[in-house]
Amino acid sequence: MNEPLTSKQPLAGNNVINQLAFVVNDIEQTSEAFAKLLGIPKPKWFFTGDREVSKVVFRGEPTDSRSKLVFMNTPTVQFELIEPNKEPGTMREFLDTVGEGIHHIAFDVDSIQDMLPIFEENGYSLLQSGEFTTSDGRYVYVDTLKDHKTLVELLESAEPRDTTPRTEVFTPPLLGTNKVEQLAIVVNDLDAAADAYCKLLGVEKPAVIKSGPSELTQVVFEGVPTEGKSKYMFINTPLIQLEIIEPGDSPSTWKKHLDTYGESVHHISFVVEDMDGKIKMLEEMGYPVIQRGNFWNGKGRYAYMDTTSTYKVIIELLERY
Repeated sequence: MNEPLTSKQPLAGNNVINQLAFVVNDIEQTSEAFAKLLGIPKPKWFFTGDREVSKVVFRGEPTDSRSKLVFMNTPTVQFELIEPNKEPGTMREFLDTVGEGIHHIAFDVDSIQDMLPIFEENGYSLLQSGEFTTSDGRYVYVDTLKDHKTLVELLESAEPRDTTPRTEVFTPPLLGTNKVEQLAIVVNDLDAAADAYCKLLGVEKPAVIKSGPSELTQVVFEGVPTEGKSKYMFINTPLIQLEIIEPGDSPSTWKKHLDTYGESVHHISFVVEDMDGKIKMLEEMGYPVIQRGNFWNGKGRYAYMDTTSTYKVIIELLERY
């Protein structure tokens, strides 16, 4: 899935999105669910340090913001689960205004001091900074929300972060795989969002794909057939594919999400075998199908499952032919 760099340099110095971070209300409950999803032992959370250790500064003001954290490695990106305390901070602000969900994507950098000015010169101001609790390192969140519909975190570590997935067998992953294939974002203006992401990643702009004819795609949304109009594009990065979706005017999960929540992360995807069996299993667990259909080119099918109550994001099942 590697996308060669062009003469355009990524803003972070690389285009490796290696972390998806979820803000949650209950880290015990959520980490147990994610461990089952990934087929790994439930990890123990840890509490970030106090003001003297973490040195958190939010919107220019020092704060006593602390969080319970859990890291879970997958074959592609690392999941970070965050339960913030009540003190001012970007995670608390997100939880209070947006609710549980994906708060940011992250890039490792050699030097925040070198990279942050590049983001600021491009209009992305510093939102929050702090120091790592359990190792020598630091982070910053830059305010990319308007252009990228999520925040970007830059991570600077004295030693490489451990993102290696566990190899020993604990229990089969819930979906038969723990490889996250895609992160999908719903937007109002596909071209503008794609321009912003291609500039962030230092890659050429991919072709726009339009939804296929309804007799091919056979989209069913909330139990009712629909044209499910949309246009979208896929941007490849070394670990995960980004899908950017601009809904059309016909009913669809993308349009409903945009009308309800605005531009933001819509789903993450897993490629599965026996999709009908996986759908039945998830429905029996209380996660109904939101929308299903065939790929625009007829080379596969998909189903969006209503998993937000547990996993804080819609999970898409993909079956390729």
